[in-house]
Amino acid sequence: MNEVRTGIIGLGNIGTTHAKNITAGLVPNMRLTAICDISRERREFAKKAFPEAEIFDRADKMFESGLIDAVIISVPHYDHPTLAIAAFSHGIHVMVEKPAGVYTKQVMEMNAAAEKSGKLFGIMYNQRTNPIYQKLRRIVRSGELGAIKRVLWVITDWYRSQYYHDSCTWRSTWKTEGGGTLINQNPHQLDLWQWIFGMPSRVMSHVSFGKYYNIEVEDDVTAFMEYDNGMTGVYITSTGEAPGINHLEISCDMGMITVENDKITFIKNEISEREFNKINTNVFGMPKSKPCEIHTEPQTEEQHALILQNFTNAILHGEPLLAPGYDGIHGLTVSNAIHYSAWTGDWAEIENFPHDDFYKILNEKIAASTVVKEERNITANTEGSY
Repeated sequence: MNEVRTGIIGLGNIGTTHAKNITAGLVPNMRLTAICDISRERREFAKKAFPEAEIFDRADKMFESGLIDAVIISVPHYDHPTLAIAAFSHGIHVMVEKPAGVYTKQVMEMNAAAEKSGKLFGIMYNQRTNPIYQKLRRIVRSGELGAIKRVLWVITDWYRSQYYHDSCTWRSTWKTEGGGTLINQNPHQLDLWQWIFGMPSRVMSHVSFGKYYNIEVEDDVTAFMEYDNGMTGVYITSTGEAPGINHLEISCDMGMITVENDKITFIKNEISEREFNKINTNVFGMPKSKPCEIHTEPQTEEQHALILQNFTNAILHGEPLLAPGYDGIHGLTVSNAIHYSAWTGDWAEIENFPHDDFYKILNEKIAASTVVKEERNITANTEGSY
C-alpha cells in the first residue's frame, strides 16, 4: 500500500477545502477517489470540480464500493459519530471534522467502535499544528514554569452576524446543530485548553442564549474551571463582539506568559514566587523579573493539509497521530459541562460527568425548539450536507 484512497462525506465549505487540498497535491500519498453528498446540487458540482472521484448519494454505497481506504467526515455535528461508526464497521480509517459530536454519550460509542475496528481514527484539530500552541504545550508540560496558578483565555474574535446564522438551515438550533459558539467556533480552543493544561475537575459557568441574535443557542459564555492541583481557569468567548480579541494568559510561579497576535511573551521571575515568598523580608517586596524571548516558527496556512498528511503517514508508516480521534471526547466534555452548569445553575463535575442527564436535558431543548429556520426567507447553502 503506497497511497491512501480517500472519500469525503459532505462537500460543503470544509469538505470542499479538503478535496481541493488533496487534488492539489498538498497531501502526498493521499488520493481523492470518492465523494458523497445528499444534495444533488453538490453532487453535480463535485462531478465537474473533481472528475477523478466517484460520486455517491449515500454513505453506505461509498463504504461498500471498495474504492476507499479512509474517509473524511465533514457533515453537520450530530452525524459525525453515526457515520464514523458505520465506516469503522466497514473496515475504513476515519478522519472526523470537529467537534467529535454534540453530546458525550454518542462520542463514547464512536470511540468504542474505533477501538473495536483497529482502524486509524483522527480528528481535524488543525490548531494543534500551530507552532505557538505546540511550543506553549512543551513549556507547560516541561515544568519549567513551576505551578500554574491561573489561566485566562478571552477569545471573542469569532464575530458572526445574524446573516451568518440565517445562511444555512442547520445552524444555531438545538435540533440541527446542537449548540452555538461552544459547539461551532470553540472546539479548537477547548481542545487546545485541555491539550496544554489538562482536564479540569469541575466547571461553573454563566451562559447567555440568544443574547445578541435571534437564535436559541449560546452566543456569550463565561466559564470558571477548577483543577485538583489548585489551578483555576477562566474561559470567555462570544460571537457578538467586534472586533474582539484572542488573548491567552498564564500566571505561574515563574512569572506570566501571554499569547496574543501570534506571539508568546514571557515575563520571567528570577526565582519562583513560592521560593521568594519563603525568603522575602521586604514588606512590599516582589520577585525581580525580566522579559524572556520565546521564539516560534512561522505558522503555515495549510493546517488542514498537515493534519491529513499526518493521518496519511500514520496509515502508511505508523507515524503517531498529532490529533487522535479519541481525544475529541475531552474538549466536548468541557463544552457539555459548560452547558450543563448553565442549565442547572450548579457545578458540573468532569470525571463523573452526568452523561445521561445531559442528554436528557438536551433532548428537552430540542423538543422545545421554537426556531423553524425552514420558514425563514433565506436561501440555504449546502455547507455540511452529505
